[in-house]
This record gives sequence, structure tokens and C-alpha cells, in this order.
Amino acid sequence: MPSVTRRTALRSAAALPVAAAAPTALAQSPLAQPALVPTAPPTEKLADRPLFGATSWTLPNGLRVVLAESRRVPVVSHYLFYGAGAGEDPAGKSGLAHFLEHMMFKGSRNVAPGALSLAVAREGGQDNAFTSRDVTAYHQTVEASRLPLVMRMEADRFAGPLLPGATVEPERAVILEERGSRIGSNPRGRFWEAFEAAMWGPQHWRGRPLIGWEEEIRAISRDDLHEFYAARYAPVNATLVVTGDAREAEVRALAEEFYGAVPARPFARRDRAAPPAAAGEPRFTQTDRAVREASFLRAAIAPSLTWGEARHAWPLEVLAHLMGGGPGSRLHAALVETGLATGASASYDSETVGAGTFTLSATARQGVAPERLEAAVDAAIAALLQDGPSEAETIRSIRQLTAGAVLSLDGIGSAPRILGGVLAIGLPLEMAEFWPRYLREVTQPQVAEAARAVLGQPVGTTGWLLPGAPA
Repeated sequence: MPSVTRRTALRSAAALPVAAAAPTALAQSPLAQPALVPTAPPTEKLADRPLFGATSWTLPNGLRVVLAESRRVPVVSHYLFYGAGAGEDPAGKSGLAHFLEHMMFKGSRNVAPGALSLAVAREGGQDNAFTSRDVTAYHQTVEASRLPLVMRMEADRFAGPLLPGATVEPERAVILEERGSRIGSNPRGRFWEAFEAAMWGPQHWRGRPLIGWEEEIRAISRDDLHEFYAARYAPVNATLVVTGDAREAEVRALAEEFYGAVPARPFARRDRAAPPAAAGEPRFTQTDRAVREASFLRAAIAPSLTWGEARHAWPLEVLAHLMGGGPGSRLHAALVETGLATGASASYDSETVGAGTFTLSATARQGVAPERLEAAVDAAIAALLQDGPSEAETIRSIRQLTAGAVLSLDGIGSAPRILGGVLAIGLPLEMAEFWPRYLREVTQPQVAEAARAVLGQPVGTTGWLLPGAPA
């Protein structure tokens, strides 16, 4: 259930290489390999023109269609995004959006169960789906001439999924097994799940796990699945993204023929609760026999491009890189280079629905007391708040962040995720086309102000995952 932001899209671009071949390992971060595409124009020029040159239009039933042409190879990617993710799970029914994603593969009015995936595989293509906090998406990558095939089958799934009752229990077992492998057998997965629940509350939309709490997964009914589909899977709440070797006239005709037949209907708009005024548990500690090194995590509630002081969103992206973007960052210097930690990082996602999270993390070197590492983190934050970031490190962070724009132009794996991920959460197309420009316009004073707003008086939680027997 990966996220679909710029960051993950760029990191996973190489998982769908320019030819529709078998899946490969994820590429390294574009920040570490900015020269992967030497023929691409410099980042400074990319900031002044749209990255994808996408065309967008809306069908009479409300479905938005986006096309980003690229004729490097005869391959197309076809993504259908719904503006509904785990954040829309009803209270007490966490995991419903993800459960429905699984059930959407159980056939539709004119497509037998499993036939879509089989047809794509026979054509040498790939198909899959994912659920994030904000969206659910279904996608295929095929040779360009097979675009009508996947459009027809995906549109049929959109219009009338079967959700057969006989498959609910077997699929529930699959999901519970997935939960066990992702969380139950993963000590860091267990810690992260408990940490978010401690910070936000176990029934807040951000405090619930994407895959759902086990007891709530067990209680989801077929009626619940139908109700979620009927409320959220409407054309006006969906975005179709086609990228690769496709012509606008062809895509317009195919979209009208197949998706235009999906009836328009009302949908339930997002209605997410505000963040808590104070963290449920300001400090959270968990011990686990399966871990050997202590792990530190601190998260603070932060604005995003859709919530709160949105003007801080782009500066916070720069701040996250400046604080924990690898060698050269402040946490790396304060923790790794001093021998206190084996690794340190910071993360923040501006492209999310509702309140965001600014996170600092580190893994203590064996023998280092947790209190000593945490004191070093506090000192690094205090120095930043007192003196602000330097102009040089601000510029360096922006350059390294925008270097990823080069990779976003290569292959076909990142473009649909970047475009659909932005549009499906209600942001304008310009946010995807010109994100290097938005970052390049960030100034040192803006980063300092964003740091004071989020790290100066944080609402959040500090957590530790420690070796040892559970308390």
C-alpha cells in the first residue's frame, strides 16, 4: 500500500522501466544518482516549463482524464485514481478501503474474476493496485496498442464490480495474512502502528493503520464493501491518467467510449476530523525482544498543502531534507558523524489531505544510551531554531530535492503517480507540472519560519523502540 507522492514516485520510477519488462528492484534515491539521465535538461530549465506537458479534460459524467504523452517507447500506463483512501474508512471499520481494493479484482459485469490480470499478463504487461491514506488506484502498463483492452476492462470494473459474497471470507484471510506479515511479524511495523495510535488516537483517521485493526477487519461485511463503493467510487470522484505512447485523439475517443458509459452519481465528500489539540501520549516507549538497536522517533503535527498554514508546506519539504536528507544534513552531522547513531533521517509529505506530519528518526549505535541520543536531537533542533538554517544549506537542499525532476521525465513509472496523486487529493495540475519551481522559490527565512511553527512548539509524540522483553 505505497504512498503516491512525488518522493515515492521518483524512487519507484525504475520499478517500471521504459520497456514493460519484469519488475526489478527499486531504484536508489534520485538524490543519490542525479545523473541517471544525462540527456535531460538542467533542473533550472525544468523549473520554468511543465514537466509532463499534460492535457486534461472532463467527461460529461464528471470523470477527469489526464494524458501525458511520451513517445520514447511503444508503452502506455493506465491509472484510475479514486479520491478515497484509508482516511475515509468509517469509524470502527478501519481497513475498509483496502479490503474493497482486494475485492475489486473479483470480477465485474462483463469480466470474469481474474480475467483482467490474466489478459494483461498474456500481453506481457503488468497490473496492480494500491491503497494509501488519501487514494485508491488501479493500474496497468502494457504495449501501446493494448490500451483499448485495459480501458474496456477497467471501465467495466468501475461500473459494476461483482464483490461476490463467496469470496469475502477467503479474501479476508488473505488480508489478515498480509497484516501479519507487514505488521505482526515486523517489530518496527508494530512500533509504528502503536506510535501513530498513541499520537493521534486509535480511532482518528491518522491513528488507524492503513490495513486496519485486526478486530475491525474481521467485522467488515459485504454490505460495508458495497456501501463504500457506492459512496466513493463515482466518476466525479475519480481521475484517469494515461501516460506514454498515446495520442490525444485516441485517448479522448476511448475514454468517451468506455468510461463515458459509467453513470454519473453523487458521492460522499471527504470529511476528516481535525488533529487533536494535544497528542494522546506525548511520550511512547515500546520494548521488543526482536530488535537489537534502539530506535528513536519524533513526530509533530504539521500543515500541508491542503490544511493549516499551507504557505509552510514547501519550506517544510526543504527543512526535512536539510535536517535529515542524508550526508550533509544536520542530523547526520549531529548523530551519525559523532558515532551516536547508525542512521538518521527526517520526513515530511506536503501532498496529503488534511494535517500532515513532520518526523525525525534515528537508530542508536549499540552501547549509546537513548537519553544521550535524544539530547543530541534536542540540541540540533535548538540550534536550528536559534540561528536558523544557513543560506548555503538551504540552497543545497533545494538543488538536491529538485534533482529528482530529471528522473521524473524518464520512463513511465513516475509520471502517472505524480499527476494522479496530486489531482486525486484536489490540488491543481500545476502542483505536479511545476513542483521544482515551487521548491526553487523557497527562501531561507521561510524555512526558518516553518521550523519555528512546527518544531518550536510541537504538538506530537516522542517515541522509543527498545530491545528487551515487552513491559
